[in-house]
Amino acid sequence: MEPGNDTRISEFLLLGFSEEPELQPFLFGLFLSMYLITVFGNLLIILATMSDSHLHMPMYFFLSNLSFSDICFTSTTIPKMLVNIQTQSKAITYEGCITQMHFFILFVGLEVFLLTVMAYDRFVAICHPLHYTVIMNLQLCVLLVLVSWMMSVLHSLLQSLMVLLLSFCTDLEIPHFFCELNQVVHLACSDTFLNDLVIYFAAGLLGGGTLCGIIYSYSKIVSTIRGISSAQGKYKAFSTCASHLSVVSLFYGTSLGVYLSSAAAQNSHSSAAASVMYTVVTPILNPFIYSLRNKDIKRALRRFFRGN
Repeated sequence: MEPGNDTRISEFLLLGFSEEPELQPFLFGLFLSMYLITVFGNLLIILATMSDSHLHMPMYFFLSNLSFSDICFTSTTIPKMLVNIQTQSKAITYEGCITQMHFFILFVGLEVFLLTVMAYDRFVAICHPLHYTVIMNLQLCVLLVLVSWMMSVLHSLLQSLMVLLLSFCTDLEIPHFFCELNQVVHLACSDTFLNDLVIYFAAGLLGGGTLCGIIYSYSKIVSTIRGISSAQGKYKAFSTCASHLSVVSLFYGTSLGVYLSSAAAQNSHSSAAASVMYTVVTPILNPFIYSLRNKDIKRALRRFFRGN
């Protein structure tokens, strides 16, 4: 197929979940409420960690950055979907699609890097408790977050620039509720071999590499906890990383499950619905996991609402 009008395409069409008119008000209300809960819940975590001096620790510094990432993560996709539902339009401009895709990749990458950094923080806290304050000093914490941002920005820039080099023809329908990288690439009528190579290499290097780092950290943590003699000591050590382990399991479990199922699924709407698990459900659950399982966060939230 020869490229046609590849420099003059103006928009893509996001097919979303369903074309049934009677379902649109329900979908709008559902995702609006989920988005507001996500923003409000993660914003509370950020405000609690900033306002309470007892939470000015590396663990909560990383947590506040994760909450900020969750807010930005959902804000790249849900508002545009809500606008399209409300206006009964499926269109997103070419520039808007590339921008949305860029920021989505950026904040997914940031999420992954921050979860890895938080696993390292728990590793140092449990395996090297006497040296924790020396190792996890303010300079290192800031450096780890900055490196996470830099790696995420460079990765998203690479993927976005690779897409900008592609030629698109007439079939511009994206079977998703946002401009997902793989879906956009496969709409191109030019050769996408290099794009696919970069996508799979980056997924293996960033996704697989960070997951290996998390698994290594927790293998050391488990080994250290097993060496603790008292049951109370074991429980206390495990409770410090239980929330993070829950979030890691939820994020990686849902994202891997979505892509494995979407690879086998033929129904595009089913694939889009499955993607909600890690793009919407995970960010909305993170604040609840950390606030419900963490006494320090709950105490900070009570102080915040009391105004002291």
